[in-house]
Amino acid sequence: MSDYELTCVVEIPKGSRNKYEYDPEIGAIKLDRFISASVVYPTDYGYVPETLAPDGDPLDVLVCVSEPTFPGCVVVAKAVGLFKMADEKGPDDHVVCVPCADPGWNYIDEVDDLPGQLRAEIGHYFSVYKDLDPDRHSEVKGWAGRDAAVSAIEKARQAFRDGKSG
Repeated sequence: MSDYELTCVVEIPKGSRNKYEYDPEIGAIKLDRFISASVVYPTDYGYVPETLAPDGDPLDVLVCVSEPTFPGCVVVAKAVGLFKMADEKGPDDHVVCVPCADPGWNYIDEVDDLPGQLRAEIGHYFSVYKDLDPDRHSEVKGWAGRDAAVSAIEKARQAFRDGKSG
């Protein structure tokens, strides 16, 4: 695998309003909540195993897919950028990826190569998806390129090895 390739575990398929999360205590993906806002995930959503993000969870990934996969599906993907955001727990950046095995996406190398409509949908989704939930909020901070994504992955892997977030 190159520096840009990583293994992703999908928790939430594209098009879902269910928020699934991996629960290490039970060793399975469980339903966390239903997204109250009338919006659906614009990509598959998951995490990079053996990483630790500043919020104490594994590093989040958005995997651009032609068809939704399913919770627990493992996707070898290529990092193309970083979607920068924050929520009630603080910074919550997401690595944006394309599946290595999907010719409809694997030619993309940088976040600027993604369709503008998809980037707009991602930004819109994460700016409103918590609006109807009490005590939850999100703030979109913009986009960064592939090098920023690789840096975030390396930091999260080191934090996991060190046993601490951020």
